[in-house]
Amino acid sequence: MRRTHGYALTASLALALAAVPLAAPASAAPAPAVTATTTAGPDVEALRAALAGLPDDTATAAQVRVGGDGSWHGVAGVRDLRSGAPALKNARFRAGSTTKLVTAAVALNLAAEGRISLDGTVQEYLPGLLTDDFEPITVRQLLNFTSNLQPGASLGDSVEAGYEHRFETLTPAEVVAASVAKGPDPSYGPGERQRYGNIHYTVLGLLIEKVTGDSFAHQAQVRVFRPLGMRHSSFPQGGDPRIHGPHNRGYDWIGGELTDVTEWNMTDRFAAGDMISTTADLERLLVGLFSGRAVPEPQLREMFTVPDVPGATMGAGLERFELNGRVIWGKTGSRPGYHTVVAATRDLSRTVVYSVNSTDAKGEGLPIVQRFAFPAFNR
Repeated sequence: MRRTHGYALTASLALALAAVPLAAPASAAPAPAVTATTTAGPDVEALRAALAGLPDDTATAAQVRVGGDGSWHGVAGVRDLRSGAPALKNARFRAGSTTKLVTAAVALNLAAEGRISLDGTVQEYLPGLLTDDFEPITVRQLLNFTSNLQPGASLGDSVEAGYEHRFETLTPAEVVAASVAKGPDPSYGPGERQRYGNIHYTVLGLLIEKVTGDSFAHQAQVRVFRPLGMRHSSFPQGGDPRIHGPHNRGYDWIGGELTDVTEWNMTDRFAAGDMISTTADLERLLVGLFSGRAVPEPQLREMFTVPDVPGATMGAGLERFELNGRVIWGKTGSRPGYHTVVAATRDLSRTVVYSVNSTDAKGEGLPIVQRFAFPAFNR
């Protein structure tokens, strides 16, 4: 049973607990891990409480960065369980599906340049990719998750299943080929329903490469990372399973044991979820997107336009929700050992970015969001 391993966690954390007191997560010497640039702004007490007690049963470390009208930065937990060293406050991490914001920005930039049309089709830009069974699927439908593509191939439907394959390579082309082999989703046509999934953005990444004659990673670098000053963001090369640069290690429960899952080949996630970044860089991404520096108008409106189909909540990469009377736009991301959120009000009066080294990052994400993101919007 997944939640019967409390004693195993206690044993795994024994060294860490000796090195880092659980009751002092965010202000330990020698350097303060929490900074507040103003007394106004977010609910600092609630944010401190969210970090209190790390590492615990649900996470080994967390970095939280709040901006807008008043800012606050916090870090807690351990860099790794073996040494018990304090968690790094500028650590790199697997950003998961927040990658989709970068992919959407690249595609919308190409649309602004007239190199693609949002009403253009996959069949037009990637001839031969889809069979004749598919109706025309537009770039816009890929961006807002309303294509009727079915999920593609994977190396495991869970962390446990994928772990033994973590150093294998599954290419984006193979992922898409498996989706195409299933045929279109028979329950709805393109543009009729919003169904979130990586496959839309995997195809979008292939489309970007075909149109530009360049790698997706390089297009992300020159169109998003460099212009926004995201100096610590990158995509692994050639199936490299490592996170290069300073990082907090990620752990997950596998076979009842807390297992290090930091090294993992994420090639199959590609333009849907393979980015490595930092909280500072993702804050730059949020501000750059929302302020119109990363994507020009009118293309920027696509990110904040939810399609008129039943139950839809997402525009081009961003999801809309309401909290404490505020409309918030954001995106979550999860990879084994790492759970990420970026979110902001449309006017940037409040932003939040966090990376949590969750021990169940691919499980139910709402409790993590409620603990680490919601306090940023308390007031």
